[in-house]
Amino acid sequence: MTSHSNIEIREESISTLSDHALVSIAYEFDRILEVTLVDQGMRGLNLKEVQLDAPVLKDYDAIKGEGPSNWSKRFDVSNWGLITARDNGVRIGGAVIAFNTKRLHLLNGRRDIALLWDIRISPEYRGRGVGALLFRATESWAIERECKQLKIETQNINLAACKFYSSQGCHLGAIDRFAYPNFPDEVQLLWYKNLS
Repeated sequence: MTSHSNIEIREESISTLSDHALVSIAYEFDRILEVTLVDQGMRGLNLKEVQLDAPVLKDYDAIKGEGPSNWSKRFDVSNWGLITARDNGVRIGGAVIAFNTKRLHLLNGRRDIALLWDIRISPEYRGRGVGALLFRATESWAIERECKQLKIETQNINLAACKFYSSQGCHLGAIDRFAYPNFPDEVQLLWYKNLS
């Protein structure tokens, strides 16, 4: 763990999303959570950690139409929040929170839920506690807006994120094996944390 004495966590204007994009969200993985049906799903699903033959690089910002510079074109981000992490003034990470946004299906039309839309940390700072600082600030942001739950989307290929959200007190609430038609080998995992 790193000392947090020089790390500053603060809210910034959502208009600085282009600066948020300068922090890489890309990660390499060599293990996944394999999701299999038990008795055609009648007895649930089984999650099993599986080692891959070779590491794979995933970069969500490289997917056409994705990335912070496109969000304000796709959604009304006026109710969204942006929390940044800086080390001696240098941006090292951030979290974007979606809230009260029409046509954002992950919010289910609810105003009492906030969605941790994006969390990213510079590679050299990953695993050093910055994510936990950003997550706590995200919780506080959502509580200030009287949200009852924080919701987070990730995928079965991001085992590190799954372990992180679990360590922050989140529980796995939904699994959608067919959420990503363009990425049929990826499974959507929705995590929830009760805030009240």
